[in-house]
Amino acid sequence: MRGLDWTLGVIPVVVIAVFVLLNAVRILREYERAVIFRFGRQSRAIVNPGGDGSGPGLILLIPFVDKMVKVSLRTVVMDVPPQDVITRDNVSVKVNAVIFFRVLDANKAVISVEDYLYATSQMAQTTLRSVLGQQELDDLLASREKINEELTRIIDQHTTPWGVKVAAVEVKNVDLPQDMQRAMSKQAEAERERRAKVINAEGEFQAAAKLAEAADVLTRFPVAVQLRYLQTMREIASERNTTTFFPVPIDLFAPILRALGQSEAPKP
Repeated sequence: MRGLDWTLGVIPVVVIAVFVLLNAVRILREYERAVIFRFGRQSRAIVNPGGDGSGPGLILLIPFVDKMVKVSLRTVVMDVPPQDVITRDNVSVKVNAVIFFRVLDANKAVISVEDYLYATSQMAQTTLRSVLGQQELDDLLASREKINEELTRIIDQHTTPWGVKVAAVEVKNVDLPQDMQRAMSKQAEAERERRAKVINAEGEFQAAAKLAEAADVLTRFPVAVQLRYLQTMREIASERNTTTFFPVPIDLFAPILRALGQSEAPKP
């Protein structure tokens, strides 16, 4: 009976000891940190081998006295919901983005703000509307990298007091109204036609200039006409066709051309 009574007395003690031990011991991963409150004040673990009292590794708390909040230090990827934005040139667009951030100071992330995830999300949404509302539509579509840098700088400036570091903000999609898409398509088509006409005109101008140079050369050097004549005969002879031609010296036509020139000369 005494042995049974002793056993019955030990079991509750063991159960209580195990319960207390489970409430006192915590194990944190490498990317986790603990924010500990003792009697409502920020404190540190009484035991944390190899750590600074907030992890990682094994930490020992005072049971029923210490309250621990666990914070992850890994980078968080958060989608910013689509926002209705009116650009500076009064065009209504719908824009969404993605933000990359992480906690640098776990104590600030818990003490300075109620919910740093929600606060960062709201800050990203309001900043997105504010910054894009100051841009014109052309800049919004063409200067995406510059806008991303400005968004990152402004949001990081506001989240730094919360112990949160914003690594990057990227604008994902810019949805334009249907009528604006059609107008931009017509504008792009007109621009392509204009470039094609300009290129064609430049080609005609260059060709005319080369022909004028060739005519000037032939005028100053009559023997060049003979060479061109012989080259043409060679090209025709090299082709496999049934074309028949009779080479006639151009000098035979010289008297005729002189007579025609004299007859067309104005009479005094």
